[in-house]
Amino acid sequence: MTFSIVGYDPETKELGVAVASKFLSVGAVVPFAKAGVGAIATQSWANLDYGKHGLELLENGLTPEEVVKELISNDDKFASRQVGIVDTNGQSATFTGDDCYDWAGGSAGKNFAAQGNILVDQHTVEAMESTFQQTLGSLSERLLAALLAGDAAGGDSRGKQSAALLIVKENGSYGGYNDRYIDLRVDDHEEPVQELSRLVKLHKLYFEPTLPEDVVAIEGGLADELQNLLYENGHLQRELTEHDDLLDAVQSYHLIENFDERVQQRGLIDQKVVEYMRIK
Repeated sequence: MTFSIVGYDPETKELGVAVASKFLSVGAVVPFAKAGVGAIATQSWANLDYGKHGLELLENGLTPEEVVKELISNDDKFASRQVGIVDTNGQSATFTGDDCYDWAGGSAGKNFAAQGNILVDQHTVEAMESTFQQTLGSLSERLLAALLAGDAAGGDSRGKQSAALLIVKENGSYGGYNDRYIDLRVDDHEEPVQELSRLVKLHKLYFEPTLPEDVVAIEGGLADELQNLLYENGHLQRELTEHDDLLDAVQSYHLIENFDERVQQRGLIDQKVVEYMRIK
């Protein structure tokens, strides 16, 4: 009832899962991942133990192929299951049981495994595979591009409802407390993959660090524009006469709008914040 792709980036050590389905809140069921270990998508009458136990087996040194064999050998309903696995060596495996509803199948290669069931046809998996291999950028960008390509190629034959993206890396969470770098879900939407794409862009805006070339001084015409934007966006009630008052208002705006990761030294601002202000 789902199509998904699991992936690994050997440069950043990120692991992840992108998934979409005509199923409510697919992100609460299919994706499992642990930094330094691997990523797993369990679907088609999903057995969630495949995710939890599969990661334990990977952590104990089994290859993805060995993990698949172990999981299905202990499951009397394995013929109805589908699973994709990738580890931190870039090894991967995909399995589709004989009782999964057509079209069902998968493809696995270096650093990825793509799979789906109840699809329009095989083109969804083929599109995910080729797009992941040909796309440049971060793991999240590559997985999302693959999911978008699979969606455009046909996707779930029953329709659309939910999508999710999970990316893990060591200390990747907000504040560095755990490994959940990106954990975004669209639980019920007419175009869930497109909506997921919008959320990923917001995640980049809010949580990725500022690039040095994006830092500019709040002075001259930009200072005047910021004052106008703050007023138009409801963050100022009056025209300011002191530059320090404007800098205070800019600082307050960052905190109110949750731009914690893009706060700059006093008198400076990230251009991506300014761009956001312009379109609000």
